[in-house]
Amino acid sequence: MRTTLTLDDDVADFLKMQSRLQGRPFNQVLNDVLRRGIARASQRSELPTFRVIPNHSGLVQGVDPLRLNQLNDDVDVEGFTRKDGR
Repeated sequence: MRTTLTLDDDVADFLKMQSRLQGRPFNQVLNDVLRRGIARASQRSELPTFRVIPNHSGLVQGVDPLRLNQLNDDVDVEGFTRKDGR
């Protein structure tokens, strides 16, 4: 298949250098590099998927989840009104 491809300068320079060093045509070097990249990408996709196992952790006895904002406000007010500045 023939296609037009725009390469970044550093990538093009690397491929040209490899082509000269290996004495092979540019398109062969490019295809080999792409095949290696594709092979590595497919190996990564075969890794097991990460799974999160949730752990139920309830609130401390006596804490009303419907009043958490009020608890936060109380703590803020208490810290603000302390005279020792702590």
